[in-house]
Amino acid sequence: FNQQRQLAVEVLVPQSQNEGDMQGDAGTGTGTGSAAGSSAAPDEASIIAKAIAKLDPDEQEQAKDPKRKARSNDPGWKYGFWPDVGKKDSVKCIFCKKVISAGIGRFKQHLAGGYVDAGKCGDAPALVRAEMRAYIQKRSKAVLPTEESKPAEDEEEEPAEDEPEPQPSSGTKKTSIGAKSKEGKRTQASIKVVAERHKSKKSQATLEYSTKTKEAKQIVDDHVADFFYENAIPFNVINSRSWEIMVESIGQFGPGYRSASYHDLRNPLLDRAVDRAQKLRKKHEDAWKEYGCTIMSDAWTDTRHRHLINFLANSPAGTFFLGSVNASREIANANMLADLLGKHIDLVGKEHVVQLVTDNGSNYKAAGRILMERIPTLFWTPCAAHCLDLMLEDIAKIPEFSSCINLAKKVSRFIYKHLRVLDLMREKIGGDLVRAAVTRFATSFLTLASMHRHRQGLRSLFVSDEWHQNSLSKSPEGQLAENTVLSMAFWTRVENCIRASQPLLVALRIADGDETPAAPEIMAAMDVAKSTIKESLKGKPQLLNQVLSCYDKRWDTQMEQKLYGAALFLNPAKFFAIREDDKRRASRLRSMFNDVLWKMVIDEEEQKEISKQADDYERSEVLWWGAYGGLAYELQSLAKRIVSLCCSASGCERNWSAFSHVHTKKRNWLEHKRLNRLVYVSYNTKMANRFQKIRELGSKGKKSNPLLLEEFRWDNEWVDINAEQVHDRMGMMKRRRLLISEEAEDEGDQGDIADKPPQEHVGGSETDAAGSAEMEEDEDSGGAGGPETSSRDGGFQVDEDLLD
Repeated sequence: FNQQRQLAVEVLVPQSQNEGDMQGDAGTGTGTGSAAGSSAAPDEASIIAKAIAKLDPDEQEQAKDPKRKARSNDPGWKYGFWPDVGKKDSVKCIFCKKVISAGIGRFKQHLAGGYVDAGKCGDAPALVRAEMRAYIQKRSKAVLPTEESKPAEDEEEEPAEDEPEPQPSSGTKKTSIGAKSKEGKRTQASIKVVAERHKSKKSQATLEYSTKTKEAKQIVDDHVADFFYENAIPFNVINSRSWEIMVESIGQFGPGYRSASYHDLRNPLLDRAVDRAQKLRKKHEDAWKEYGCTIMSDAWTDTRHRHLINFLANSPAGTFFLGSVNASREIANANMLADLLGKHIDLVGKEHVVQLVTDNGSNYKAAGRILMERIPTLFWTPCAAHCLDLMLEDIAKIPEFSSCINLAKKVSRFIYKHLRVLDLMREKIGGDLVRAAVTRFATSFLTLASMHRHRQGLRSLFVSDEWHQNSLSKSPEGQLAENTVLSMAFWTRVENCIRASQPLLVALRIADGDETPAAPEIMAAMDVAKSTIKESLKGKPQLLNQVLSCYDKRWDTQMEQKLYGAALFLNPAKFFAIREDDKRRASRLRSMFNDVLWKMVIDEEEQKEISKQADDYERSEVLWWGAYGGLAYELQSLAKRIVSLCCSASGCERNWSAFSHVHTKKRNWLEHKRLNRLVYVSYNTKMANRFQKIRELGSKGKKSNPLLLEEFRWDNEWVDINAEQVHDRMGMMKRRRLLISEEAEDEGDQGDIADKPPQEHVGGSETDAAGSAEMEEDEDSGGAGGPETSSRDGGFQVDEDLLD
């Protein structure tokens, strides 16, 4: 191997020079070389003298002027000078008279020849070229390999044959024929470069980039754009970290890179990508050991009607996709689900799994009960985000809210149906009106909030000259939209909808997020939501009772879990305030913690010690954890495993998105094994990059909104009346449960709500007519909520964070 590399890399040193001669050259001054102490000095002096003699008289004086050279022992200054003292990055060659920019280093490459970033001097004698090559090689970090030595990991090769192969000046090694590529090092270097770029939040141009012209960059940009346009690649791909790493890697490789083949992408490269993703799992395993984890599971039906069940693990390190199972030939009953979940729990480690989160369908609920019997320390909890979405669905069915939502939908559909009106609306409000969210009912209430925020822009749209000059203003649909937007009663009803839904949307955002653990916050968020709804709707007791009935039905039967209470008890920022305001509530939280303690900790002595430490914590102040928490090791270890838990299966929904991107209609013949591997790489890499970005930005970074979709959805019932009414989470559940044999569920179980098609009110229905009549009556009486709740007072505020 070393012999092959010696054949590929060779340095030519002048025959008349030895090591002492080279040192003598290094001691040469900045003049014409009169102080040279080597045997080659007369030859150098004669070469320099002849070259200067060929220059113009003015140039001869400049070449001999010591003020036009740096005070340095660099041998390059024997053959160049500054033509303009004010521009010391430009050096003029005494041989070819060319001015080389970017300093003396680039000038020496010019004399040596063979570098892409510096054109070769055609008039430089061979002796000068050899001297420059030897000097560059000597000053570089690379050490030429010999039979006795092996290159160090950080060494770089620099070809120096008589006509060396062109290479980038950045030091990126070009692999010679027969030489082994240090691919792993190059990949790591690219990842580190991108990581440092994000960490410093600056993108400083490299020396090589600075030498490129705008025209050269434009050509490359055109090729990149053509690739995106021809293959219909979403533009947001260019914002991904993997894109930056790919571009950096190609740049470091240099000219001559040939892309991988179709076969390479399908097999060997995918195998290596799976291996890299497997290494990411080791970081998650460390977090599982310290904090415990949550196993999440849900199913997905692809375009070939295959029933795929996904399994993920969540911890403070993030969410990791464990894999999927093709259960198309199986009946998704409780025993089958329990067996599959049990296998994945064993793969993670029973001692590391604290809870299992699924939706609250009867088959998953029964599977949870079976697993809790098999594993006494395990908890099964329903997905809090799913329960909240069902709660929003119940609230949306309240007649007063249903009629308001229907009217708002008609306005939105009318605007998005007509492009001229749509352009005018975007001009008035500065963007889109619809907020496409992860569920249908979150979309409805968030879009209502968006309409309320932009109500002045919508009003200005329907009173503008452009609108009245449009023939659509005379159409029945246009008149209905205009009358609705200009109606004060409509906006009052919108405000009531927002008052009832906004606190729950805040809780849904907490439950659906994965940047911080939600277990210590969700119960307090629901308490705040209930009190906020009571306060905001106290002027409408009948409507308030209807909303609270929906709240209690879902919370009492599904969401009030002991794990959430224990996590809230261990959250000093919330618990001590509760203890001061409601001692009975605080006692209930302690009781929940005790139940969790007895279930998670089997050893009786350890139970007693933790209970004693919990007593000290309960009687202390808010700063107890910082002052004494380190001494309560047993309580601290248990607290980590409780407060680090999530409370929803939102990772499964993001995983559905990964499946849908990989398994499109054009690629629906992917076998399950390759589909599983592609999603394994895609999801886990994307999640790793996402959490790395969160860590890099720290507290200065803006938190993502898990409620809103990344891209605008045109297949949305607020845009198109023919669009599928239920999308994402609810749509997946509906399609999945068509394959489940258990058709009947307990009357008390509310998990089948998602199966029932929503009661959509068509135009001209009795509900709309009644709603319009009530609105007209409200306008006559000054608004449904009275003067204090009308939009005219400007006192109502929408939570802007929910919309951005």
